[in-house]
Amino acid sequence: MTKRIVSYAVVAVLLIVTIVYSATTGSIKIGFFEFLGALFEPGNSQMEAIRDLRFPRMIVALFAGAALSVSGVLLQSVMRNPLADAGIIGISSGAAFVQLFIISFFPALFFMTPLFAFMGGAFACFLVFALSWRSGLSPLKLILVGIAINAMFTGLTEAFISFGGSLNVSASSVIGSNLTMRTWSDVSTIATYGTIGLILSFVLYSWCNLLVLQDKTAKSIGFHVTRARLIIAAVAVLLAAISVVVAGVISFVGLLVPHIARRLVGYDHKVLIPFTALLGALIILLADTIGRTIVSPLEIPASTIMAIIGGPFLIFLLRKE
Repeated sequence: MTKRIVSYAVVAVLLIVTIVYSATTGSIKIGFFEFLGALFEPGNSQMEAIRDLRFPRMIVALFAGAALSVSGVLLQSVMRNPLADAGIIGISSGAAFVQLFIISFFPALFFMTPLFAFMGGAFACFLVFALSWRSGLSPLKLILVGIAINAMFTGLTEAFISFGGSLNVSASSVIGSNLTMRTWSDVSTIATYGTIGLILSFVLYSWCNLLVLQDKTAKSIGFHVTRARLIIAAVAVLLAAISVVVAGVISFVGLLVPHIARRLVGYDHKVLIPFTALLGALIILLADTIGRTIVSPLEIPASTIMAIIGGPFLIFLLRKE
């Protein structure tokens, strides 16, 4: 219990420090006390720029990190596989492909892209389940099928990009995962759908705990395993899809963060899910802040930093487990 409390406190403090540092550092630099004073000072030109350009980017990073991390926890629970992640098994790439398709050929439906991205992610998730299921879930086959599905949708997306022209603009915003130029409209989108998904995931924590049991055991106590899997998977896809729509495809977050979280707070999803959301928000905001400041004025996308970290971490997990 003490370890959990300490872990929550440390992550919360680090998150607050990172938020303040991210808000005051960059092309527009401002001191901490000056920043606090400018928050309540109307007409401050520096603060107006930070409020309109930097705050939306930060909030999108926070929600994207929380959503992708919790999505990873839910998928690992549903699939009983510690390597399940929306970016690795094709859910994110499926959502990105459908989003790009709609933007390119049906621009009038732009404001419905969250729905279509969800449908694309759900279809990818269905393919992974359908092609890897044989008298139960095989963890190895599931990951292999997921990697194949991810490669397929990534290839389709790259085929769209090869058309050139106006599609390149849409493609760069979908797969580039660069949080630059995010607006308050993007914040509204990810905050609305992300909050719904996160609340639903918190509500479903007891089902996640029961899915640890063997199917026969869970059914013997009256638990509807299939229904629970479908609902939890739908919430996971919603969280991953809305992150893709607003922040682009960022892999390894749903793999990296849940494993760290379990080491710190244990396996009870009642504690694990909210802690994972906090830790994921911290990591993505930190990655984005580092990416835009380390080689300023150039920027390194948060997805690139997560790939650099996540690739070796995945190898480490495979060797260990």
